[in-house]
Amino acid sequence: MLKGLLLDFYGTVVEDDDAVMADIAEQVAARASVPVSGHAVLAAWAREFEAVASGPRFRSLRDSAMSSLTSVMAEVGCAGDAAALCAAQLTYWRSPPLRPGTRDFLAGVTVPICLVSDVDNADLEAALAHHGLAFHAVVTSEMVGAYKPDRAMFDRALATLGLTAHEVLHIGDSLTADVGGAHAAGIRTAWVNRRKQAPPADAPFTYEIADLSGLAGIIP
Repeated sequence: MLKGLLLDFYGTVVEDDDAVMADIAEQVAARASVPVSGHAVLAAWAREFEAVASGPRFRSLRDSAMSSLTSVMAEVGCAGDAAALCAAQLTYWRSPPLRPGTRDFLAGVTVPICLVSDVDNADLEAALAHHGLAFHAVVTSEMVGAYKPDRAMFDRALATLGLTAHEVLHIGDSLTADVGGAHAAGIRTAWVNRRKQAPPADAPFTYEIADLSGLAGIIP
């Protein structure tokens, strides 16, 4: 019996920062001293961020974003301040638009919800206040000292709700961080396929939805 929900935030409850990141990458490419596309810069930024975030020392999401962009700018010969370029992204994290179906879904849920988000505490608090949202519990990477798909994130959420893995469903948009991480912790998942991707045949999600309204009638 479903007794609680674990819920990703960016890309699931609110829109992710894809467009903002793409714009920053285009600015870096335009200023680079070597021929490079915005797409290539974005891909390099994602790889460098992953390396920073999975390093032996935990770093905040803000620090990880800026330090990884700094490395990519150096690689392509882009002069300037990474913090200045990241400013739009950091501002976005505090006031992202809601995804379709979010308010109606949340209004209809009767079981407790724990947000499980990689974003820093202050930014998540600002985003929740911006939309007037409140949840039963919140778990962030800053609290745990790890990023999804690390099992510690999901274990903390379960402990916070006082529930076991088979009593909850985790909802998120990342096949790696959300679906893979929750599945490894023994938790059923709902994948928010907002980009209308063709999933791998062995992707271990229980439900596939375009937005939270796709779970109407499934979540008590």
